[in-house]
Amino acid sequence: MIESWVISNDSPVPVSSERVLEVLRSRIDSGQLETWLTSSSGRSLAFVTNTERAMVMLLEEEGDPGEHAVDPGAQGSSDGFVLSNGQDDEYSDEDTVLVHEAFRLVKQIVGTGSWPTDARWVADR
Repeated sequence: MIESWVISNDSPVPVSSERVLEVLRSRIDSGQLETWLTSSSGRSLAFVTNTERAMVMLLEEEGDPGEHAVDPGAQGSSDGFVLSNGQDDEYSDEDTVLVHEAFRLVKQIVGTGSWPTDARWVADR
């Protein structure tokens, strides 16, 4: 079975890998910096951005600490990761990736269910 993904709390209609970046950009343009996608197999994909960098997390099930994309060697930290509840988070730049890389990762995961083979990520389990 091929896994399908929907934007959580938005629409029950699956979003394709070809369209997911358009949806993310539209949400960012409207000030929604946090997006959760849920798969037909129960997995979750989180995308939280400050418009320059993004935290991308993949969770296997509810309660799973998951895994997240990293940028090894990146220096410093960035803030402005505003969650839907208004919380403004700051993350180490090593634990986030540039937004164009985040888009590539999300598109790949939605399309194939897996990180790109050249992606850098760490398991938080």
